[in-house]
Amino acid sequence: MAKLVLIRHGQSEWNALNLFNGWIDTKLSDKGIDQAKQAGALLKEEGLVFDQAYTSVLTRAITTLHYALEEAGQLYVPEEKSWRLNERHYGALQGQNKAEAAEKWGDDQVHIWRRSYDVLPPLLENYEETVEVQGKTYPAFDARYADVPFGELPLGENLKVTLERVLPFYEAKIKKDLEEGKNVVIAAHGNSLRALAKHLEKISDDDILNLEIANGQPIVYDLADDLSIKSKKTLGA
Repeated sequence: MAKLVLIRHGQSEWNALNLFNGWIDTKLSDKGIDQAKQAGALLKEEGLVFDQAYTSVLTRAITTLHYALEEAGQLYVPEEKSWRLNERHYGALQGQNKAEAAEKWGDDQVHIWRRSYDVLPPLLENYEETVEVQGKTYPAFDARYADVPFGELPLGENLKVTLERVLPFYEAKIKKDLEEGKNVVIAAHGNSLRALAKHLEKISDDDILNLEIANGQPIVYDLADDLSIKSKKTLGA
């Protein structure tokens, strides 16, 4: 019986500033580092041992995985990174303050952009390697995406589109590991993990609006041989 563990990264710099983050590459805040380490302590306390780890190509998820595995005494676990596990791309909202966006477009519209399954946010007009926000420069579409076919890079996504890019990676890599009985941990993002949870738990398009995944609280699925869910538990909740 395989176990699958999902960990949303710890609080990022932009989470702390209430900014839309998406694909912009920000680091963990001090609080986020503590959350990542606490996730690892929870994994260790639960007695979870992993065969394979996956994460996105964004720093806040990668460092969360490393802090968690180090705290759990399992930094040796093989890992693979993929852009397909990135956060949903918030399009032109990226870098904007969420409260200011609500003032500009209205609370209801911003809530729809944030939480709806199939409504797209305002899209970017082009791909930029870096973005400047509040006087600091952050990586965006840079060398980490050099091998991605140009037409597959998004200029904005909803949860439906996010699931459509996550699912091929799940089917090709993660599902095969689970079918072989391997225990897998994924450190990724609120929406890429919501998309995966939607698929695993067969959550409807309407009900997925209500699913929240907290920073640094591992979600543990016990899976049957056919990968149906036998149990689900959130550590530290």
